Amino acid sequence: MTDEPAPSEISVEATGETVGEAKWKALRDLERSAPGLDKSSVRFQVVSEGERGLLGVGYTPARVVASVDVLSVARSEPRGDESEGARRVRELVERVVGAIGVSARIDVREDDEEIVATCSGGDLGMLIGRHGQTIDALQYIANAALYRTGAHKPVTVDAAGYRERRRQVLEGIALRSAGRAARGERVSLEPMTPVERKVVHERLKDVACVETASEGVEPNRHVVVFPSE
Repeated sequence: MTDEPAPSEISVEATGETVGEAKWKALRDLERSAPGLDKSSVRFQVVSEGERGLLGVGYTPARVVASVDVLSVARSEPRGDESEGARRVRELVERVVGAIGVSARIDVREDDEEIVATCSGGDLGMLIGRHGQTIDALQYIANAALYRTGAHKPVTVDAAGYRERRRQVLEGIALRSAGRAARGERVSLEPMTPVERKVVHERLKDVACVETASEGVEPNRHVVVFPSE
């Protein structure tokens, strides 16, 4: 009797009211079958987008198949030299990213100043969110969770270079607004997350003739740039 070759991939099928929900369920089932898998290597095949029906009549669920190469499972194991803080950050980010239904690889880097968790993969737009609201919320949760353990090292969560791209955009907006404020105008910027408002405040704190302040309440809190008295 000859032994059958080992399977080269693991696949699961799941259903949901939407394609996104079906992907989330499939990813959860796949993680139970292959703990430590590299989420960025998961492939999704949409078998059916489903039908909502009318008043429950004619409803059919969305159906998705998720597959992962067996060899990618071992590659995603956490590094043995990670600190306890880095490990906690990695596990938290992996849980949240997975719950969102995004396939991403999580790489954690730590130095004397901070812990940086970088998410890489295909479509990370859902993880980033509008104006970075989702990834900023994840970063806030990671910082709060680590702080409760007694570690006071700041945590940055990034995805596909979003932080640097957004910083450049915000600094450009800040400098243009400072130019208008220097000519006597009071400039109210669009609502921003606390992380984004901090970028604007930091960029303009040493600019002559202008000042900044945050006004309003969340989620409409925004930066105002105005002439110095």
